Amino acid sequence: MSKTAIVILSDPKSGSDEALGRAFNALAAAYDFKTKAEEVKIIFQGAGTRWPEQLQRPEHPAYELYQAVADKIEGVSSGCADVFGGDPSGLELIHDNQVPGTSGLPSFVNLKNDGFDVLVF
Repeated sequence: MSKTAIVILSDPKSGSDEALGRAFNALAAAYDFKTKAEEVKIIFQGAGTRWPEQLQRPEHPAYELYQAVADKIEGVSSGCADVFGGDPSGLELIHDNQVPGTSGLPSFVNLKNDGFDVLVF
């Protein structure tokens, strides 16, 4: 069975269709893996740490899809939330890569060593 980590970097503040398209397609990919009983996890990193607050609003066009994969969210990069002003909105902060000058970020090495393929949106 495959294992996939989906990293969302797109910035909702841009207000562009591309940013929304990236986040939407990341969630749709997670949904696809989930419904096929494949192991999948979602990580919000970089400016993508701003998405959870947006996606948790019922009026957001991706709200239902977000809710459908909420159980697959690993969390939000702690250091990136600090730098980009992201609101973890109750999600777990990830800080296993202790990058100097930050509160820590997700570790891509750990993902690789745990057998995860990484998709970046």
